[in-house]
Amino acid sequence: MTADPRGSLSPLDDYPVHQTAEPIRRVATSDRNFYDRYYFNCYPSDEADLFLVVGLGQYPNLGVCDGFAVLRRGNDHIVVRASKALGTDRTDTAVGPLRVEVLAGLQRLRVVLEAGHPETADLSFDLTFDGDVPATEEDPQKLRQLERVVMDTSRFVQSGTWSGTLTVDGHSREVDPEVWRGNRDRSWGVRPVGEAEPPGRKAADGTPGFFWIYSVMQFGSDTIVVIVQEDDTGRRLLEEAIRIRPDTEPEWLGRPEHALRFAPGTRTVTSATLTFHRPGRDPLVVECELLVANLLAIGTGYGLEPDWRHGMWQGDLVVQSLRRDTREIDPAMLMFCPTDHLARFHITGGDGSAVVGTGLFEVAVIGPHRQYGFTGFVDADETRSP
Repeated sequence: MTADPRGSLSPLDDYPVHQTAEPIRRVATSDRNFYDRYYFNCYPSDEADLFLVVGLGQYPNLGVCDGFAVLRRGNDHIVVRASKALGTDRTDTAVGPLRVEVLAGLQRLRVVLEAGHPETADLSFDLTFDGDVPATEEDPQKLRQLERVVMDTSRFVQSGTWSGTLTVDGHSREVDPEVWRGNRDRSWGVRPVGEAEPPGRKAADGTPGFFWIYSVMQFGSDTIVVIVQEDDTGRRLLEEAIRIRPDTEPEWLGRPEHALRFAPGTRTVTSATLTFHRPGRDPLVVECELLVANLLAIGTGYGLEPDWRHGMWQGDLVVQSLRRDTREIDPAMLMFCPTDHLARFHITGGDGSAVVGTGLFEVAVIGPHRQYGFTGFVDADETRSP
């Protein structure tokens, strides 16, 4: 039976934005793993006592929209997550009590987690993001395995300030744009989502590792964005190192190199040094002081829990919350967990002058990696740190 084509239209179809000969709600590929997602982080730069991360995504070929908010404060790990059936209107960027509003495209967005829902008693917020540098497109991320496209994504990044209110355990804080900062990104395309697929021949080839650094550093009106993705030998699959300023083209900083330091007996990164090599110029060195670790994969849908993954069908509308003490989380789980760190960044110039910034340092060292001496998925650091 063929569905009525008139039922495929949505309000976006009234705008001249089509990229294929289909209505907007039908994406150009039938790949189940197509996604379209928002990411935000938010923190007070003067106290560095908490780190909030929010995400919301649509999965058109799975018929799902879901989102999460995760707050790290002290030893508290607080998550609110929601999932619903994706409707026909792609401008409906709300799922239960969580919603994203585009106030001015590529500049101002509002992110709300409404109070009063029985599953959001510990956390609520009404926050507005205002970009302080242009939204900047990153290099695309592409990966094939056994000829199948595993990743084919586009993303843009933007740093900025936050205003509004944040309430935790009944205590509200004013979010002042003079001190509350953060960054956001928008990404879309194909990458693994939803329930795990049968591995087939891939099971015989073994599970590939994942080495990843994604950092967005805010130095006043300057923003530095760093991306490093490598295989287990250190071969670069993706790299980016740019400085973004208002009203100018992004500046390439050169090839980024990394030196991570780990807590003994773990893969928990405690600090890092990033060095940028520019032909004909002295290297630029950034010391990364990691302040607050937001365990991004615990409870949010990034893949550790088999009952809640991004794009997984949960029902017409499901809202859940969970609260964990980070000291009670199994350290073995963290070996498979990308971590978003609130970090302080130090740049020292050749004349001895110092520049200090804050922002995101996201890192994952999952599986083998030759530079740091890891040969499997569960071996930990002993004396291998540079």
